[in-house]
Amino acid sequence: MDWFFGFKLHLIVNELGEILNMSLTGGNVDDRKPVIDLLQKLWGKVFADRGYVSQKLATKLLKN
Repeated sequence: MDWFFGFKLHLIVNELGEILNMSLTGGNVDDRKPVIDLLQKLWGKVFADRGYVSQKLATKLLKN
């Protein structure tokens, strides 16, 4: 396994590029882990990089 030192910045922005929410995680954290917390109190459509999506997460979001 390779070593990775650093951080990842996860952002939720609207269509105007305004930041609605953000999270900073370690570089070794799975991209899907902060998604539910980032989307709290937000509604509407979500467009994301494939790294943020899993079938389990998509099903959970559709139920909410």
